[in-house]
Amino acid sequence: MHEFVSPHPLAKVPEITLGFWIIKILATTLGETAGDSITMSWLGETTPQAGTGWFSGYLIGTALLIVPLVMLVFAQIRAARFHPLLYWLTIIASTTAGTTLADFCDRSLGVGYAGGASALFACVLGSLALWRWTLGSVSVESVREPRAEMFYWLTITFSQTLGTALGDWTADSTILGHDIGYTGGAVIFGAGLAVVAALWFSTRVSRAALFWAAFILTRPLGATLGDFFDKPLGKGGLDVSRPLASAILLAATALCLWVFPQRASRVSHLEQHA
Repeated sequence: MHEFVSPHPLAKVPEITLGFWIIKILATTLGETAGDSITMSWLGETTPQAGTGWFSGYLIGTALLIVPLVMLVFAQIRAARFHPLLYWLTIIASTTAGTTLADFCDRSLGVGYAGGASALFACVLGSLALWRWTLGSVSVESVREPRAEMFYWLTITFSQTLGTALGDWTADSTILGHDIGYTGGAVIFGAGLAVVAALWFSTRVSRAALFWAAFILTRPLGATLGDFFDKPLGKGGLDVSRPLASAILLAATALCLWVFPQRASRVSHLEQHA
């Protein structure tokens, strides 16, 4: 008797659906408020100046968050198949660690938003280039073996960190003498996602390139939305406490995981031979 082998094997990442993007935006917003809860509310880094220097709350927060991130990535790679809860816990861990790491680079190291965003963008491009050079594809459907998973999670962590820097940089910028602010930043990145969606449905632009563009853009969108929730009224926020905002976002993410069941992505015939 011959064992049946599916012509469309499953990857260890979820299908790219509307539900995926909704959960991703919620998870990245949660990462912003959770990361700020640790470094700003609990470790006392309430201003950029307070975090100046190597040994700061941002560094301590990053060190604390790197441990569960590494453990979750290891568990994700060791898993034999796609597990929705494990996957999204790893995403949340990467975006929370990315928040504190970006703040450490931008503020404690003094490179500023422009320097931090430029360096992190180079890291994202470098990770994708090395992934493509090593395995021949950066498509998410190729994530079905350990080497691809390592590149996948490395790229995700860089992109989550980059997104934090981009979100903060945009929110603190001005256009024609007017502050963009958190809501303005959310509108800008939301519009960017709309453009990517339009290209996805109306053109033949590389699906892998569009996926990673959208993946990166959801992070600064989440960063500006998270800051909008927890920043003081005088700074354009809603002044919701960071721990409370994090709890609300965690509950919303869990609800969406129930409403939008996450299934493993199927590897296309083309992808198997890429």
